[in-house]
This record gives sequence, structure tokens and C-alpha cells, in this order.
Amino acid sequence: MPWTQNYSALGGSIALTALVVSIPIFFLLWALAIKRMKGHIAGMSTLLITLVIVVLVYKMPISIALSASLYGILYGLWPISWIVVTAVFLYNLTVEAGQFDVIKGSISSISNDRRIQALLVAFCFGAFLEGAAGFGAPVAISASILIGLGFNPLYAAGLCLIANTAPVAFGAIGAPIIAAGAVTGMGDFVISQAIGRQLPFLSVIIPIYLVVLMSGWKGAKEVLPAALVAGIAFAVAQWWSSNHLGAYLPDIISSLFSLIALTLFLRVWKPKNNWRFPHEEGKEDNVVAQRFTAGQIIKAWSPFAILTVLVGIWGTPGFKTWATNAGLYVNIAHWPGLDGLVYKAAPIVAKPTVYAAAYKWDWFSAAGTAILISAIISMFILGVSPGRAWKVFVKTLKQLTFAIINIASVLGFAYLANYSGLSYTLGLLFASTGSLFPFLSPVLGWLAVFLTGSDTSANALFGKLQQVTAEQIGVNPVLTVAANSSGGVVGKMISPQSIAVAAAATSLVGRESELLRFTLKHSLILLLVICIMITLQAYVVPGMIPVITAGP
Repeated sequence: MPWTQNYSALGGSIALTALVVSIPIFFLLWALAIKRMKGHIAGMSTLLITLVIVVLVYKMPISIALSASLYGILYGLWPISWIVVTAVFLYNLTVEAGQFDVIKGSISSISNDRRIQALLVAFCFGAFLEGAAGFGAPVAISASILIGLGFNPLYAAGLCLIANTAPVAFGAIGAPIIAAGAVTGMGDFVISQAIGRQLPFLSVIIPIYLVVLMSGWKGAKEVLPAALVAGIAFAVAQWWSSNHLGAYLPDIISSLFSLIALTLFLRVWKPKNNWRFPHEEGKEDNVVAQRFTAGQIIKAWSPFAILTVLVGIWGTPGFKTWATNAGLYVNIAHWPGLDGLVYKAAPIVAKPTVYAAAYKWDWFSAAGTAILISAIISMFILGVSPGRAWKVFVKTLKQLTFAIINIASVLGFAYLANYSGLSYTLGLLFASTGSLFPFLSPVLGWLAVFLTGSDTSANALFGKLQQVTAEQIGVNPVLTVAANSSGGVVGKMISPQSIAVAAAATSLVGRESELLRFTLKHSLILLLVICIMITLQAYVVPGMIPVITAGP
């Protein structure tokens, strides 16, 4: 029997309802940040608590609540966990083949300085992977490389999560902005332009922030020129491409431009001191002594070169259209027990509207499949037999078992939050703040990414709400819709889904609480920066943001 969402279920009060339904979020933060509970236990517990609350508060039918949870769990398994498994498998293959020493040596030949290596791998290469694939691949791959270089796993995961801030809004070939354009009717180009006039400021800050985090202000001053080259190159390319080419290519163009600019700069400039972690003192000479031929370096990097090409192809709209036309997917057009049974209500929509639920098992066009094909091709290049590769794959699955449970639980929670109306209740609370809304609009995106783990989902969730609220208070709606995505990028580093992916890729399963404690403060600091910037753009320099020239 159909059920309609009720966002003020407790006494007709949005505030009271929001307070009660926030309990699962507070529990998750407490479980990870304070109790230091293992990620998969915290994730499963949060899902169970949310099930109880949405049934009691919203009177959501148990069967529909369970179906929504299973829907999210399946999405957590595919495509999210599939990306993590294949990415870690590719990394493990390179280790099995003994090629990671060559990769470490090639990066060290550019610079042995750990701060520079973080800029090259976490910021530049990670941004490229975000633009091409997104959904966990950047952190999984780049963190694995940093660990191979000698970074502490917790540091590697945390740095990659923070570095991944700059490219998230344009990730996966512009998927978040395309989603925002679709739900608001604005189209993606004007939103791309607006975000391209917000995030470049953050893109300049992030490389400096990373090196300050690693080595303090004193150490950061030594590599400030390199951090500025990486950040400014990225920011300029991000601004230009987002404002002239649209939402699809900013990450690809920005990351490559930044990587090339930084590499060329390092040919003529070196930091005064070669900074390394305290536990590495005395080991530097051994690393410097390693030299490899061009052929060895090309062979060692070939898996990631193949990965880059295939993931880039897989991410293009043309390839996805071809795969769909070829029937290389399985589509569940009507998710059982959910599709057609949940209705969104006012004020989210003008009249009750069906909240559709369809699942597409894109077994061929998924980014994880591109990574798997890259790994299979790499097997033959690296000389790893199918038997050895299969053992590595089985080992990878065992390594990631608890991580997969955590990811699935978190996505089950996210989808239940959406279909129950929990996310909308929290969104409406923020929307009721009047002239303060521009300051809080990034917080709404930040919260949505925390809940869903995806800037794309956050824009689909709150994009329309941002638009309508801005129109009601007389603010340019393009600004707040863009702010939803810009705020969301700094929520990515603390999202339970992102934490689970990072923990899985860096062998930190069971230590997710430490990773959250590492990133939480930085997420809040960067969120405050974005909130101030959006407020200035709303009331001080509104001309910075484009306006809609044609209605939907």
C-alpha cells in the first residue's frame, strides 16, 4: 500500500522531528569518533537504529523500510564495493609482480620529499582518477601508491581524502553537476560556471593545507612554491574549463595541467631540505641510490596507464550510451517493495510525487569493470600467471570482507534516510533559516554528502530545495545550488562511505574511527571557509555568479 513521506511527523514540527531522526547520525559520529567502534559494526548498528526510528517516527511500513535498506545495500555492493575490490586487486597485482619498487623509485626520481610526493600522487593523480571514475577509485588507488612509497597507512588515507576535496564536484565526468542541472531544470552549464567560480579558491588552498598538515607551517614554507604551482595551475584550469567547456572535463584538464606544471617546475626548483617522516631517518640514501631504466619504469607504470585510458573511456557519455544500446546491463525497472510505494510530499514537491526506485546492474560499463579489465591486461604485461592472479584476487576479497560489509551497511542507511524522508526533514530545517540560508546552504550539501557518500546524490537530494529556498528569500538560486555541491565536497572526507573505502584500500579495516578523527576537524574548517565565501557571493559580490538566462 502506498505511503507518503511526512517531514514534520512529530507534532507538525520540523525542528522536533529533525532532532529525533538525527539520532542515527549522532550515534554514528559517537560510535566512530568517540567510542572508536569498528566501521562495519558501527555501520550495521546505525542501519538498525535508523530502521527503528523511521518506523516509529514516520510510521514508514516495515516492508518498505526493509526494501529501501536492501536497495541501498545492493548499491553499496555494486558499483561501490566493486570499484574498491578491483582497485585494490590492481594494486596487489603490481606488488605481487614486484613492480611497486620501480614505481616508488620513479616517483622518488622526481622528488624524495614526502610533501612533494603527496602533491603529485594525492592531489594531482587522485584528481585525475576522480574526474575519470569517482566513487572511491581516487582514494583507493592513490592511497595505495603512497603506502607503497612509505607513508603511514592512516596518513596516506587521510591525506588522499583531504586532497580529493578539490575535484569532487566535477567527478565522474561531471556527474554531480549533471544531476543538479536535471533536478533543478537549470541545465548543467550554468551550474558548472558557478561552481567554477567557487572551488578554484579552495583548489589553491588544498595543496598548501596538505603540506602544512604533514610538516607544519615551517615545513610548508619550504615547499610553498611547489604547492602554489600545483594549486594555482589546477585552479586556473578548473575555472577556465568549467566556464568555457562545461561540467564534463574540468577534473581531467585541471589534474593533467597541474601534474605537468608541477613536474616541469621541479626540474628547475628543489626544496631546501628533503623532508621525510621521522621514522625514515637514515633510510633516504638507500632510496636515492635506486635507479631504473626507462623500460622498467614504463612496465611498472603500465597498469596505471592502462587504467587511466580505460577508465577515461568508460566514463564518457558516448561509451555508456553504446553499452546501454548493446544491452550490456541488467535493469530492474521496478525495485520490489519500494518502487511506486513511496510518495514525496509538500513542501519538497508541489503535489505528492512518486519516489521511483529502479536498479541498473551495469556489469560492463561500471568503472570497476574497467579497472578489472586493466588488471587482466596488466597480468600479461607484468608476467603474472592466471593462477597467481586468481590467488591474489581471492586474497583481496578476504582482505576487504569487513570493508564491504561496512560499505553496504552505510549505503543501506543512506537510501533509507532518503526514502523515509529523514534527509528532507533535515534539509527543510536548514531551509527555514531565512537570510542566513546562503551561509548554511553549503552545510546542507555537506550534510547530504555525509549521509549519502556522494556529491551526485547530494545534488539530487537537495538541489531543488536549494533553488526554491533561494528564490523565496531573493537570492540568486544558481548560487545556492552550486553551494550545495561546493559544500558537499568537504563532506566527502568524513562520509562513512568514503571512510570505509579508504580504510579498505589501506588495510585500516577496524580503524575507521581513527580515520574519521583525522579528517573531521579539517572538514569543518574547510566548510567554514566555503560558508563565508558563499555568503560574500550572495550579499557582497553577487555579480560573481552567473544568472539563469532561460527558464527550464
